[in-house]
Amino acid sequence: MTTAPTTPVLPLPAPHAAGGCPFSPPPAYPEAAATGPMTRAELPDGDLCWLVTGFAEVRTVLSDRRFSADIRHPTFPLLIAGARSLITDNPDFLRLDDPEHARQRRMITGEFLVKRVEALRPEIQRIVDGALDRMTAGRTTADLVTDFALPVPSLVICLLLGVPYEDHDRFQSLSRTMLSRESTVEQLREAQEEVRAYLRDLTDRKRAQPEDDALSRLAARDDLTPDDVAGMGVLLLIAGHDTTASMISLSTALLLEHPEQIPGLADPATLPGAVEELLRLLTIVHTGLPRVALEDVELGGVTVRAGEGVMALLSTANRDEAVFGGADHRATDELDLHRDARRQLAFGFGVHQCLGQPLARAELQIALETLFRRLPGLRLTGEREFRTDSFIYGMRSLPVTW
Repeated sequence: MTTAPTTPVLPLPAPHAAGGCPFSPPPAYPEAAATGPMTRAELPDGDLCWLVTGFAEVRTVLSDRRFSADIRHPTFPLLIAGARSLITDNPDFLRLDDPEHARQRRMITGEFLVKRVEALRPEIQRIVDGALDRMTAGRTTADLVTDFALPVPSLVICLLLGVPYEDHDRFQSLSRTMLSRESTVEQLREAQEEVRAYLRDLTDRKRAQPEDDALSRLAARDDLTPDDVAGMGVLLLIAGHDTTASMISLSTALLLEHPEQIPGLADPATLPGAVEELLRLLTIVHTGLPRVALEDVELGGVTVRAGEGVMALLSTANRDEAVFGGADHRATDELDLHRDARRQLAFGFGVHQCLGQPLARAELQIALETLFRRLPGLRLTGEREFRTDSFIYGMRSLPVTW
């Protein structure tokens, strides 16, 4: 085994190249994957880490307890230079290891159980239909991002958490700042403090006047402080709307390029599999999931030394030909709604896997099926604008007509 890199050290994160496929990861990542599952990469602060690109290796990093998710570790790989003290102060539970991660996660797991999400489907359908009613009222053109993709998951997560939807402009703006790779440390600090203060105030109101929502149930717990509840709320509010909004808009844009595959959304038997394929191909966490090795680990032909950081690239793992290829399917960088994509890693893997995935799947299935059923003539009518400055890949604008 060796820690010597077999390819040049890559900068991380790598920007999208002009003219490249907007539905693919940054070109440097698949290029690295083509050379092997492990590549050395340079973080924005100048430190080196391992870029993990193979499916099997990514699953190992995300499930092996020898790799830590605790962002407070002194050599944990960070994607924002100079922000270690900010990011490591009061981390959310996804950035902690067990047992603390498990303790906090159990407090909200019940809100996202499949049974509970299935019971929410009629309400999600009502939200989707309402958004389409407003989008199509008296007009035949719209920006699908602002008029549909953003409102739907925002309304759903506000309903689930008990956040007033009239505050959505505020938390969406703060979310953009917190997820932007171009935000300064001071801008991140201000946005983080503002959204936490907003949720602390809301938590206080929920304690005084509880309702049937997740924040009220968290606020009623004796083992959580208002700061604890606010921290969980920040994670759920931001992750709960931005990621799904990105998937709705990107999926729509991609399907408009492949109209022959849109009928696959109409059959209830094939719709879930079609959404898994969209999640696989459009994996929106392009920069990967960071971990740090707690001891020496042999992985992908190299030895990852204790204290070395790794970035598990979900996007390249989800295009691994050995897992998702085969003679009966298109290449893994092409859309095939009939592909068996159930092993896709868009939600991560292991104990830190996204707990909101049942809700995200339900929203995507309902939003995409309803959109193309109600607007069968939907088509692009202007220049698309993709969002490349965020840790969550998505779209700024998708002008459409019907």
